[in-house]
Amino acid sequence: MILRDNERIRETRVRMRGGEGETRVAYLPPAALASHVRLLGEIVIPAGASIGNHVHEGETEWFLILSGRGGVNDDGRPEEVGPGDVVVTGGGAAHGIQSLGPGDLRMVAVIATDA
Repeated sequence: MILRDNERIRETRVRMRGGEGETRVAYLPPAALASHVRLLGEIVIPAGASIGNHVHEGETEWFLILSGRGGVNDDGRPEEVGPGDVVVTGGGAAHGIQSLGPGDLRMVAVIATDA
């Protein structure tokens, strides 16, 4: 199966999860996902914008950083991430991420529920 770019759902989210600014999200429709996958999408966070801190219970989220620099709240620990880094959050842990600029922070996000 091949899912084309124009089949992804595109949204601009303002203050995503209580963060700052606008975040662009392009994700696969739910019917295209396996039963334990809740999200597979590309997220673009412009410089200075962020996804607010939030908890993942009963699921795990992975951020694969494609480009840009990010500041992550990794369950209370501040970390900086860049291309090739992967942020993994699950088991009741919390995270948030901000684009540190100068350009956009671009990443792939996957959320899988616990089985």
